[in-house]
Amino acid sequence: MFHYTVETNKTIEEAIASIEETLKEEKFGVLWQFDIKDKLQEKGLDFDQSYRVLEVCNPHEAQRVLSQNQMVGYFLPCKIVVYDDAGTTKIGMPRPTALIEMVHDQSIKDLAKDIEERLIGCMDKAV
Repeated sequence: MFHYTVETNKTIEEAIASIEETLKEEKFGVLWQFDIKDKLQEKGLDFDQSYRVLEVCNPHEAQRVLSQNQMVGYFLPCKIVVYDDAGTTKIGMPRPTALIEMVHDQSIKDLAKDIEERLIGCMDKAV
């Protein structure tokens, strides 16, 4: 499966605050938060679903993987989405291991697996 997704009873705002806190424990920070609903409505499009994209990064890990293979930069920063799905808040991400398969570099795959496991841990704690 290319993604990992969990459900929570928290609101979108509560889920975002929670994931931000758990990310800090792994030295990840939110670089930017993109509110798709607001942006589409700003452009005059009808879109009423709350949907946020968080771009997250651990600078030490980014430096580590980019030092080994600059093509990995195509997948950075990591994305975590928080959205409403028929009244249920979901937190999800594309699995770094699924994305990194395209690079064909075993040492990078091992790093991606470590990062993925840590991000999954953050998401699981955030629910």
